[in-house]
Amino acid sequence: MSGKLAGLLHGWLLASPNPIAEATSGASFAGSEIAALAERAAAALRAGGLEPDEPVHVTIANRPGDIGAMLGVWLAGGVVVPVHQSAAAVTVAALTAATGARFRLDEAELTRTGDAAPPARPELAGAALIIFTSGTTGAPKGVVLGHDALAGKIEALDRLIGVTRNDVVTLPLQLIFIFGVWASLLAIRAGAKLVLVQKFTTPTMARLLAEETTVLGAVPSMIRTLLAGDAGPAPRLRAVLTGGEVLGPSLGERLADAWPDAGVFDLYGLTETGSCDFVLAPAASREGAGSIGVPTEGVDYRLVRDDGREAAAGETGELRIRTPFGMNGYLGAPDLTAQAFADGFFRTGDLARLRADGRVELVGRSKEIISRGGNKISPVEVENMLCAHADVAAALCAGVPDERLGEAIHAVVVLKRGAAASADDLRAWAAQRIERFKIPDVIAFADALPLGATGKASRAAIRAMHGPAS
Repeated sequence: MSGKLAGLLHGWLLASPNPIAEATSGASFAGSEIAALAERAAAALRAGGLEPDEPVHVTIANRPGDIGAMLGVWLAGGVVVPVHQSAAAVTVAALTAATGARFRLDEAELTRTGDAAPPARPELAGAALIIFTSGTTGAPKGVVLGHDALAGKIEALDRLIGVTRNDVVTLPLQLIFIFGVWASLLAIRAGAKLVLVQKFTTPTMARLLAEETTVLGAVPSMIRTLLAGDAGPAPRLRAVLTGGEVLGPSLGERLADAWPDAGVFDLYGLTETGSCDFVLAPAASREGAGSIGVPTEGVDYRLVRDDGREAAAGETGELRIRTPFGMNGYLGAPDLTAQAFADGFFRTGDLARLRADGRVELVGRSKEIISRGGNKISPVEVENMLCAHADVAAALCAGVPDERLGEAIHAVVVLKRGAAASADDLRAWAAQRIERFKIPDVIAFADALPLGATGKASRAAIRAMHGPAS
């Protein structure tokens, strides 16, 4: 028996007879063609003996056929586990061990990889997706998202963002992550043209932006790369959807200057909560700069201090979220699932405060707060300060173990083209704007910020640098 999302997506595809999805490789599919591929895949899975709510690995290469494969699994009553085409053998083996999957689907091509059906797990009842987190805070966890929750989130995002059938939605986001999944489904729901970018490069993106893109979905690191690489004009661009990491006031201003007609939806959320729990909408981008904005539809939140009491306005506390669109649980880990919640609120691990204007502002992750000589320092605060310098294009900070201080502040800085500020210049400038103990101990310069496996800026990479002070 297929879930709710299967019926919705199948209907959306059949309602769009014109080419609805294409890849940068040139492959172009009408909605009916994607639906037909899905029906073939579903038939093959049923013939193979797929059981209800059984995980199926789906090979992802950002092709229209990948969407058909996902729908095929759902039509057959299975659960999609997105696995990138270039995933290392050790990664695939780990996912197989975690999911017990015995089928792999590459577009409509089905491969059996095992014989025994995996055990039934209660969190898989009514599930649509198992998305494995990047594992930056430990071993990757399988986040199980349900059909009803994901379908409800798509409907809420449609009301928030308002994609139309006249839009061309360009996504350099991989479909192995929740951002890429919901943005693709949102485009298809609207009958818009979806362009899946298979390899993110500035020339490819510049061409798409110049020719047809009206809505762009990208993480801030991608936007930073585009603006640094002279991505050029985007005459039709009307909206930018961004999230996954902090946008920051400086990058937000540069984006607005480069593409002044594009409204920015700065979105905050986690895979576990169904994504997009807060939004700083275009109309509030100036006065709300530096914040994650306000909760999206159906989302409630708390800020909880270390002592368990709710934080007052201006106080820092852990951000906790309650939403009807959240996960069923972590795959095969009921204890871990229980630990992730408190009174029905998901514990994000992010520290935040409520501003006087009613918007929520992130301070950092609880595990990323730097403890330097007994002082607690938000890396986000230091980064925003550095990015305000006229010569700085981007900055990223992290705490690195230090025998004397406990942790020292290391910063990686990307200078704007033609700029020549030195580490001493930045420290002298910072001394006029921030407390002395918050000034970075080490400032290293790079052509780009270090990225993790998900394509987001990675503090973990900075902690591995341990270079001598500049």
